[in-house]
Amino acid sequence: MIVKTRVFELCDSDYRNLSELARAMGISTSQIYRVQNGERKINQKFIVGAVQAFPQYRLDELFYLAPDDGDGKFAR
Repeated sequence: MIVKTRVFELCDSDYRNLSELARAMGISTSQIYRVQNGERKINQKFIVGAVQAFPQYRLDELFYLAPDDGDGKFAR
């Protein structure tokens, strides 16, 4: 099982671009892109940042568990 996120789907309604989202989450823009492209796992800092950037959503609305597809990427 891997952690996936809906942050990128929600981003369009609250933030103009991923750089703005990264600032709101308190993480680097490069980390946002790596998670989005499946090159990096979702970590604690990403989760905390998402909760800060989207306070109107519950944790289970921002993240969910999915089976690992075994392709070596950490799909969003």
